[in-house]
Amino acid sequence: ILDEPTAVLVPQEVDELFDSLRELVAGGDTVVFISHKLDEVLSVADTITVMRRGTTVSTVDPKSVTARQLAELMVGSELPSPSTEESTVTNRPVLSISGLSLASADGLEILHDITVTIHAGEILGIAGVEGNGQAELVEAIMGMRDPSAGRILLEDIDISDWHTRQIREAGVGYIPEDRQRHALLMGAPLWENAMLGHQTQEPNVAGIWVNASGAKADTQRIVDAYDVRTPSINVTAHSLSGGNQQKLIVGREMSHAPKVLVAAHPTRGVDVGAQAAIWGHIKEARRAGLGVLLISADLDELIGLSDTIRVILRGRLSDEFDPDVVTAEDLGAAMTGAG
Repeated sequence: ILDEPTAVLVPQEVDELFDSLRELVAGGDTVVFISHKLDEVLSVADTITVMRRGTTVSTVDPKSVTARQLAELMVGSELPSPSTEESTVTNRPVLSISGLSLASADGLEILHDITVTIHAGEILGIAGVEGNGQAELVEAIMGMRDPSAGRILLEDIDISDWHTRQIREAGVGYIPEDRQRHALLMGAPLWENAMLGHQTQEPNVAGIWVNASGAKADTQRIVDAYDVRTPSINVTAHSLSGGNQQKLIVGREMSHAPKVLVAAHPTRGVDVGAQAAIWGHIKEARRAGLGVLLISADLDELIGLSDTIRVILRGRLSDEFDPDVVTAEDLGAAMTGAG
């Protein structure tokens, strides 16, 4: 039983995995392959069962169905695309990183001389096999790690030595890669989760006190605007599906007029409906002038959403890739050091 097994694999590794699965099946084994990547399901499956909200919708032959038709069965709409319609990149820097280096406690270099600028209206995508420094880069930007060298500017203000709370209050939104460990309190109600990272800002506070009524009203607004499917804002985060947890997080981060959004794997493990909704919100914010640092293992997502793509390998950033001409295979080769 394989549940989203390709989430962190490059295309070449996906091909190797599928070859192994075919060998298992040829030897008499049965494989259950769970995925929201419809092209992969069509490639590897002998039979496809589509489920929606806990109910079997249909069982189909992959030879007689398209990805578009599968998506319609799953969410009642056509297959979403991350593609952006037109460039909205301005010449106004909102996040500038120069010469950023980071070492581990035992002195090993994790990040080396990271230099990058994100402009208002721009999505900068970063691809990389996990463990090559992307998580540490995010933590350095968000004030959770102290860089050993370099500067981080939010617009024209040096935030290199700021605490996480100061960075959040200054207008940096954050979608962590692990929503259950770093973005939510799973046993707390949704309205308390909607305050996280913004608990010092209106409408969540009144003077020095928590404004519970204001926080609850704002949470209901997020639930309505971002299509978070829940019976109530008083249920716990644990009771929501992964996609609805993620939509709540996206709504929370977009609701405080961020200047920059640091988004790590924003659609990992969510269905195509939630994926399309999250893409739509990111595109809308980009058009409004938001600068986005997008880290993703979904290369189609990176190519579709990004204005510029860089690859991180062993803590170093590659030269720029143009999303209009680069392929997933090109990025996969660069991510593994083969290109």
